[in-house]
Amino acid sequence: MRHAPALPRLLSFDLDGTLVDTAGAITTAVNETMAHFGLPPQAEADVRNLIGDGSRALMLQLLAQACLQQPALADRLDADAVLEHFEGRLRITLTTLARPYPGVSDALARLQSSGLLLACVSNKEAALARRVLEATGLAPLFVLLVGGDTLPQKKPHASVLRHVLDTLKCRSDEAAHVGDSGTDVAAARNAGLRAWAVPYGYNHGRPIADTRPDELFDDIAQLADRLLGSVRAAPAPL
Repeated sequence: MRHAPALPRLLSFDLDGTLVDTAGAITTAVNETMAHFGLPPQAEADVRNLIGDGSRALMLQLLAQACLQQPALADRLDADAVLEHFEGRLRITLTTLARPYPGVSDALARLQSSGLLLACVSNKEAALARRVLEATGLAPLFVLLVGGDTLPQKKPHASVLRHVLDTLKCRSDEAAHVGDSGTDVAAARNAGLRAWAVPYGYNHGRPIADTRPDELFDDIAQLADRLLGSVRAAPAPL
């Protein structure tokens, strides 16, 4: 029988692909922006593979790909105008289309009520990350939000999660970071935290197990069950 991992004082969570499915919202904003500037639409699968470094970085990668395919675009596209339009559309689509993964809200509430400190640490720009948390009802569960533009560096730089530890006055051995990508695993290890992961997120299309996290949970509900010592009932047979 597998033992439950030691209960930390602090859990830090990634946002996109870990707590909330934002791929559809981001793809919609991407394609509304592409259409506005006369650029070809993007498949959601391709957009998913670019999620993880922040919204601006994602759109800049798509613009670079478009210019490689059609070099003449470089002379007529204003990258700042494209980014501004994209971020405006994203503020809307993240509010209307982003959804927490099943069981996330209840699991976070259980963890919070048990006395754990919960932080959200995303590479998404802080204003957009806050908008997602507020729109999905998750914002009150977190004592700290760190976005990709909050600090000089973003994940996986060690300073990001060390900032969380310093702000919440926790030692690294009292904390774990939970994410869906190799970036999150590296961020945890760089800062000396336990590296925990879930397998259903984005991770640039690669299996998260390949990054060898310290713990791999089926979902956030299973993480809460194992930490808090409860067992979810098995599903009824069909």
